[in-house]
Parts: sequence; C-alpha cells; structure tokens
Amino acid sequence: MRSRLSLLFLVATVIDKLPPTVIFKRKTLPKEKFPAGIIVKANQKGWMDEEKMREWLREVYVKRPDGFFHASPSLLICDSMHSHLTATVKNQVKQMNSELAIIPGGLTKELQPLDFGVNRAFKVKLRTAWEQWMTDGEHTFTKTGRQRRASYATICECIVDAWAKVSALTVVRAFAKASIIAEQPPSNETDSDNDEREPGMFDDEIAQLFNSDTEDEDFDGFVGED
Repeated sequence: MRSRLSLLFLVATVIDKLPPTVIFKRKTLPKEKFPAGIIVKANQKGWMDEEKMREWLREVYVKRPDGFFHASPSLLICDSMHSHLTATVKNQVKQMNSELAIIPGGLTKELQPLDFGVNRAFKVKLRTAWEQWMTDGEHTFTKTGRQRRASYATICECIVDAWAKVSALTVVRAFAKASIIAEQPPSNETDSDNDEREPGMFDDEIAQLFNSDTEDEDFDGFVGED
C-alpha cells in the first residue's frame, strides 16, 4: 500500500531554519514517539489544507525571529496552492505583521528559493539518512519474511537529520539566486550540499522523490501497511 506525506520548510532570514512540518496521509496521528525538532500532523489526503496552513502559521511561522511579538514586518513567500490563498489565511498572515507574496503558477522553479536552491540539498541528505537506516537500522519482518517499511517515527528522524545538515551557505545562495537578497556567499567557501549523485536502489516512489527538484512532488514510499 502506498503512503503519502507532505513536507513544509520555513527559512526565517537566510540563516534561521525553523522546524520542518510533516503531514502524513492519515485521519489521526500515529501513536509513536516522534523526535524533537519536527512538527507532525495528519490529513486524510496527506496535503496542506486551510486548517493545516493556519496551524502551521500559529505553531511554526510565529517562532521566526521577532515573530511572537510581530516587532518586525516579514515577507512570507508561498506558491499558489489553494490553502495559501484563502481570505482567512491572508488575514491571519496580515495580523502577524507580514505580507503574503504568492508565486504565480508555473514559476515556482524560477522564483521560490527553497524550491530551486534548497530542496535538492535536503533530498541528498535525506537519501543519506535513508541509506543509513536501510543498512544499519533496526528492522522487523512479517511472518512471510518480508521486511517492514520504516515507522513514522523513523521517517521523522531521517527528516530532522537531513534538515539539520543543510548548510546556511546553501540557503544564502538560494535567496541570492532568487534576487531576494543582494548578498553573495564568499567565493572561497565550499558547499558540500551540491551533491549530484544518483540515488541507489529504492522503491520507485522514493527514487522519484530524490530525483525531483520541485516542491510539487508528493513524498511517497517510506511507509506502508502490511
């Protein structure tokens, strides 16, 4: 059985990475102990709807620097997904002393810094964490000898580990490339995130995730029901 999840990232300024949010395709949250540093949600379709967007604003976006007291105005850049466009969400963003900038459909690859400058690096790190679990992690098996897929908690651990390893330099370069900031990273620094290796042997859904550079791709394949 195929499962789906959605991932949301927020970079507040070019060096502050806030906890990622994962939305599992479930009616209720899994009864597992999740690692610190990640927000876990459940949605029947596995994606961000208006309710989950509002929860994200209250639980994650408000934790940006000066976000709680709304002392400094902020620009929140989102794609044109419907949940970003509702009047309720727009009003909530405005109340947080922020301006909502919506990227027109079809231009995410050109204008969204996380999409063209950060996601690839994250997926490389995630692949490494996944390979580590596949080779060294604890595995359980069905009565027929089939290895069970990773638990929800294990998926979250991989996500937290991968997100922590995405460098600040990668984020700076992405925002500079999008012309959101003028600052350019020092030319004498190296960025280990620029890893273009092809993925190893994975389920087709997992390989698709690691090869994709867009935020529009679903995150399939990590969890299934036996």
